[in-house]
Amino acid sequence: MSLVWTLVATFLYAEIIVVLLLVLPVASPYKWNRLFKSKFLAMLAQQAHIYFFVVMFVLVLFLLEAIREMRKYSSFEGTGETHLNVEMQHSMRLFRAQRNFYISGFSIFLVLVIRRLVALISAQANLLAQSEASMKQAQSATAAARSLMDDKKTDKAKEATEDNTLNELNKLRERVQELTSELNREKKDKEAVKSQAESINREYDRLTEEYSKLQKQITIGAVGTKDD
Repeated sequence: MSLVWTLVATFLYAEIIVVLLLVLPVASPYKWNRLFKSKFLAMLAQQAHIYFFVVMFVLVLFLLEAIREMRKYSSFEGTGETHLNVEMQHSMRLFRAQRNFYISGFSIFLVLVIRRLVALISAQANLLAQSEASMKQAQSATAAARSLMDDKKTDKAKEATEDNTLNELNKLRERVQELTSELNREKKDKEAVKSQAESINREYDRLTEEYSKLQKQITIGAVGTKDD
């Protein structure tokens, strides 16, 4: 195998290793995405499309060369007079051309596969990041809604407490008014009783005076009768 095709075969083996690493559960998509966004790979990613087209162009050239060699050596028709050594060399060259065709063809195929896998892993990692961000937003919104509900419950409890306090104050005011009215009635009753007692005392004094006057009159009449 020539040096050029040895490099192409080495590139193919490296592609196989990269595909296995990307396909097997070696790392999560998030870690792969962090690796893809590292400084070194980010610098390469700025011109990745140029590198991709250059590699594809070189591999396509090797593929066309292998196809040309295959067509060249497949059209050979040996005759009975052909030397066995020449025929073996021709078969070996045909085999090498076919080998080079498969190497270049699989290299092109794996380049496309690797590019697609990297795009899918990056998209999956972005979706995971978006879903995590959405989950965090939903959790924060839920926490905010719960805090608002708790605040509303607290406000309702305060309002209920204030309503109960107002009701109790109103009841106390009504009770005070009732007691005040009863006290006023009792005062009025006491004043009425007092006025009645005063009138009774005055009537008693008047009757006492009249009684004393009658006694005096009776005494005076009795004395006059004795004198006669």
